[in-house]
Amino acid sequence: MIELNAIKQKILLLLAGGLALGFTYNPKKQWKIIREVSREWRKINEKTLQEEIRKLYRSRLIVRKENPDGSFSFILNERGKLRVLNYRFEEMILKQEEWDEKWRLVIFDIPEKKKISRDALREKLKKLGFYELQKSVFIFPYECRDEIDFIIEFFELRPYVRIILATEIDNELHLKKVFKLV
Repeated sequence: MIELNAIKQKILLLLAGGLALGFTYNPKKQWKIIREVSREWRKINEKTLQEEIRKLYRSRLIVRKENPDGSFSFILNERGKLRVLNYRFEEMILKQEEWDEKWRLVIFDIPEKKKISRDALREKLKKLGFYELQKSVFIFPYECRDEIDFIIEFFELRPYVRIILATEIDNELHLKKVFKLV
């Protein structure tokens, strides 16, 4: 497997930012993506950028496409997208900002044939700070919809997982103590 240095990782993430922009319909999120991508893009030395793009092209993580105006576009191919997903997945953390007094429940019923993915999902939720209410029910007090959607897609578990936003739960006092909200 190709080892990615920090610049190559950043280039792949920036290319993925373009992909995310295409799939985002919320104007606020689009502007947030544009700001982040442009900020990171300015931090890269142009000569280093050109050399690393050549290396990524040779590594077959990106493809070069000539545009009608004679310019070139660099696009993530499937291998490149997979590398970005793996990188984002390993680096993922959940922000714990001010609590909006809503609970996020992730519930799942994943068949035995996907046991490895089910166990990996369970472990990732625990690592992110979710509390296990039951074997296939996890709860978290902060906004995390985008991250959970990403994890579900990463493990290809969309048909088996539900996300619920709840305003109250019978053992709320206990959960507030668990998440240090009191």
